[in-house]
Amino acid sequence: MENKIIEVNNKKPINGMGVMFLNIFAELLGVALIIFSAIEMDDEFGIYGILIGIGCVIVLATLFIYPGLRIVHPNCALVLTLFGDYYRTIDKAGFYFVNPFSAAINPEFNAIVEQRVSDIKAENTANVSTKLSKEISLKAMTLDNGVQKVNDVLGNPIVIGAVVIWRVSDPTKAVLNVENFKDYLSIQTDSTVRNIARLYPYDLTDDIDDDVHAEKTLRGSSLEIAESMKLEFEKRAESAGITIEEVRITHLAYSEEIAAAMLQRQQAAAVIAARQKIVDGAVSMVKMAIDKLGDEEIVILDEERKAQMVSNLMVVLCSSKDTQPIINSGSIY
Repeated sequence: MENKIIEVNNKKPINGMGVMFLNIFAELLGVALIIFSAIEMDDEFGIYGILIGIGCVIVLATLFIYPGLRIVHPNCALVLTLFGDYYRTIDKAGFYFVNPFSAAINPEFNAIVEQRVSDIKAENTANVSTKLSKEISLKAMTLDNGVQKVNDVLGNPIVIGAVVIWRVSDPTKAVLNVENFKDYLSIQTDSTVRNIARLYPYDLTDDIDDDVHAEKTLRGSSLEIAESMKLEFEKRAESAGITIEEVRITHLAYSEEIAAAMLQRQQAAAVIAARQKIVDGAVSMVKMAIDKLGDEEIVILDEERKAQMVSNLMVVLCSSKDTQPIINSGSIY
């Protein structure tokens, strides 16, 4: 179900400094009126009694003005409601006057209050210094949900973690469209990382089919895949008024149950590649030796002796251990 469309009211409210001075002046006037009338009043309740009543009304009225004075700090915003309906959003720093009956709403404020109550019940004072504020921060923030276990496109279990740099771009949507925009973003982070990671293999192997994203891997194309995660994040976070600045993969490894097997596989692949390199070099050296002996007519070898020489040279050149050659001091025939 789509969220109800709310027309955002970003009009600049009344300057709070002027209202505050007028309110203080009215309050002092009311107090002075009460004092003057009390001094001049005689035993009968006459005009001065009425003036005392007017002064009391003025003083009480000024007390209702003070709750309407609101301070908005830099890179912060206030989302206000009036009797349950959306009232206005203030997203510029300053000192303002709004309807005294309006209330600022911030899901994080309620979460902090609940956490404090829980800490008090548990006699835990670790979070006592947490700042309480109903302002919505517009600063860039970092979300690190830790690591999670997912399966890559080949079904191999891997452990992956990502960090998201984000900020609130539309405080009205962030407050009114979702229950708690931070919890919403945290859940979307887990879901997006899981959905994107399962589309790619951890690394290139012989098991990858042609129709799989073989040109990209989680290990070799982390920047491109992080960009794909960012695009997916932006689609999901748009309704919550959140802008995704950057996504980075911070942790990537095979899961513990297959890490040892995958390490052996990588080692085997490295050994095979090294042996292939050695064999290619040995064949080239043997060919060069036979051609050199034949061209300079140092020794004439028949096909059988050439085969024996090739065998001996290949053993010497391809052996992983030092060889012990046997010198033949007699005839080779």
